Amino acid sequence: MGDPINTAWWSLRIAFFLGPFLAGLYKFFYRLTNWDQYLSPMAQRALGSHSHQFMMAVGAVEIIVGLMIITSWTKLGAYLASVWLLLIAINLVACGHYFDIALRDVGLCLSAFGLARLTAAIETQAIHVVPIEEMPRAA
Repeated sequence: MGDPINTAWWSLRIAFFLGPFLAGLYKFFYRLTNWDQYLSPMAQRALGSHSHQFMMAVGAVEIIVGLMIITSWTKLGAYLASVWLLLIAINLVACGHYFDIALRDVGLCLSAFGLARLTAAIETQAIHVVPIEEMPRAA
């Protein structure tokens, strides 16, 4: 499989591109769920009749973060994803349910933070990362 650092970096990078990007797209098409149900009552009160528009903005941010992670903005995108996921987890706990999803988002938050730190280490240590198109293929 090649260099373990390269493999870990690319697998995290692809995961944190696909997750936010697809979740963001789904906010516009409502194929998975009614995303508005995941807003805490406090957030719903603050947003009033604009909660749906807020969730659309959330989708746009998620798409942008996903694109940042898969392009040359990996470190910044991963830090943003980490903070974003922590805020989502806090919102879910404030709902009074969805604790399982909140726990998952805390784990994802820590994984995104790990991607950001791994990217920082690669940048500062001048570790060579092979572009995905140059990675050896399994026979």
